[in-house]
Amino acid sequence: MTTYIIRRLFLMIPTLLGITLVVFAISRAAPGNPVTLSMDPSGMMDAQRAADVKAARMRLYGLDKPVYVQYATWLGRVVRLDFGDSIKHHRPVSNLIRERLPITLTLNLISFVLIYAISIPMGVLSAVGRKRFLDQAGSVMLLMLWSLPSMWVGQMLIGYLCGPPLNWFPPAGLSSNDAEQYPFFPWLADRLWHLVLPVFCLTYAGFAYLTKLVRAGMLDNLRADYVRTARAKGLSNRVVIFRHALRNSIIPVITIMATLLPAMFGGSVIIERIFSISGMGLLAFEAVTTRDYNVVMGVATIAGFLNLLGLLMADIAYAIVDPRISFESLE
Repeated sequence: MTTYIIRRLFLMIPTLLGITLVVFAISRAAPGNPVTLSMDPSGMMDAQRAADVKAARMRLYGLDKPVYVQYATWLGRVVRLDFGDSIKHHRPVSNLIRERLPITLTLNLISFVLIYAISIPMGVLSAVGRKRFLDQAGSVMLLMLWSLPSMWVGQMLIGYLCGPPLNWFPPAGLSSNDAEQYPFFPWLADRLWHLVLPVFCLTYAGFAYLTKLVRAGMLDNLRADYVRTARAKGLSNRVVIFRHALRNSIIPVITIMATLLPAMFGGSVIIERIFSISGMGLLAFEAVTTRDYNVVMGVATIAGFLNLLGLLMADIAYAIVDPRISFESLE
């Protein structure tokens, strides 16, 4: 197992390099650059002065060099875990990521756990009670949730639950203004109160899709010959469902794990923007709009690494759940 993990980590390096190369090329191909966007929009500066200032800033940020030299310079810094300085914030990108990454990870990990904790039991119950009222009503509800875009849902929740007359939840941020002065448990309650709506927006579509996937897998396995054989041997319904049918139905769910994490990280860009949460998503959104190249590249590198790590975790989970799958067979 250890040998397999080390080998996969080494194989991630060229993939990660490919991700950074594509992001670098797209960011440079986009019209405009951070120097042009930051120039005086009023036009009060004369043309010669503006040209001199622009040239000086281009040299300062290394944007006057050929594109391949810029990429090689950036790559040389990344090897030393240095993503450069943010053009907008005038701070090291690594510091910005260190501040924002825990916030995004908190949102996504809570949502990830909730998705699996809700979808697997619901999928099993729906398959066992197939064509009953709860199964049919649940299918309609899940289809509705899957069809609703998170951007619209987030705005509706803010409009109806965060304003008068209800005022049930705060509309923005992760804590109240004076939350740092609270004792631990009041601070925790305040943080959870702020997390309810953004976590819901990140969760509902995922567990709606995953529940349908678990239900379909369970129905296929409950009709399989080995399940009939297990029932014929006199095994209880609980053992047949959870030890035999569910274990084989969980493999497609593990496959989704590798794609669910990247989707959630992508979705957090919208959710953090809507709820004004200072996480990686909001940082990436601001960096793209202001052409803050170093921040864009830093966020893309971290996100790419986390996504590749999710694929590795899915492979490990395969071998744990299904004894027939060995690490040698995954290579």
